[in-house]
Amino acid sequence: MTGFPLRRAAPSCSPRSNRSRSARLSSSLSIPVAKRNQGREAAMKTRITELFGIEHPIIQGGMHYVGFAEMAAAVSNAGGLGIITGLTQGTPEKLANEIARCKDMTDKPFGVNLTFLPTVNAPDYPGLVRVIIESGVKAVETAGNNPAQVLPYFKDAGVKVIHKCTSVRHSLKAQSIGCDAVSVDGFECGGHPGEDDIPNMILLPRAADELEIPFVASGGMADARSLVASLAMGADGMNMGTRFIATKEAPVHENVKKAIVAASELDTRLVMRPLRNTERVMTNAAVERLLEKERALGPNLKFEDIIEEVAGVYPRIMMEGDMDAGAWSCGMVAGLIHDIPTCKELIDRIISEAEEIIRGRLTGLLN
Repeated sequence: MTGFPLRRAAPSCSPRSNRSRSARLSSSLSIPVAKRNQGREAAMKTRITELFGIEHPIIQGGMHYVGFAEMAAAVSNAGGLGIITGLTQGTPEKLANEIARCKDMTDKPFGVNLTFLPTVNAPDYPGLVRVIIESGVKAVETAGNNPAQVLPYFKDAGVKVIHKCTSVRHSLKAQSIGCDAVSVDGFECGGHPGEDDIPNMILLPRAADELEIPFVASGGMADARSLVASLAMGADGMNMGTRFIATKEAPVHENVKKAIVAASELDTRLVMRPLRNTERVMTNAAVERLLEKERALGPNLKFEDIIEEVAGVYPRIMMEGDMDAGAWSCGMVAGLIHDIPTCKELIDRIISEAEEIIRGRLTGLLN
């Protein structure tokens, strides 16, 4: 495969059924929760666990200079779906090596994130797609531009595709072109929240009203309360990014983990709004300097004016721990993160406490 053909994937979804909204919601919440008896851990079964062959409905989203093999393997070994970030590797050869490293660390399902960016010097996307397929990876998280060009290749290889979306309309488009699932990102999320500014308390129920394919909640997800609330609003699981950075296995500098634990929900900023490329980042000296440039230049702002604060800074931050090097993605959920557990400790805690919320507090509210 040397390039993508000028053809679109045929829609794989059937027309919307005549089921009522309440019926669809009831179906998505038909989740057996196993009791912790005879040493058996609690488990949940949703359309997402079935789709990806995982134990728990928890996905680790792709994160630049975080989604290495160590991160993905730790999440997958803990029963979730770990994700390697493809563009961090950059080339097909490096991605192939990273996938091989991950396979040495886990025999559980894991995926690769492939973000399609509008850029002059585009990565070798055909090569990256080929490597994913040839390596036998069966889950891909796509993000950014419409992934229609790559879907035929993934479909033919039996790869399940979950596309990240920040709106209902984009989620419906992903469904119409044949994506198997979507990750619905609320305005709270770290990274790029889109330009609609709709928080998950509204966005998730709206997605549940409209979608037929499974979806997970993303943005603001940190604990059992996040998972139960997401399920209650119609999602089939949750995607966590910032929360997974603050884990023992996350291959980032300790300064990054400590910064997340120390931060509150008030410590993120929105940058690049004038460029309609909004990104939620952790505040630091570079970010405040960037925001001052935005205020001073107003409608005359160009990307070149802020390139020092946003371009090529991730290795210095994530690898070297230089916390003022530039802008780095972080969600408001930092305000809910108070420790640095292992991935297994974190996921086990989430599932166990989710069971307690469902069986205890919520059931107890019924007469």
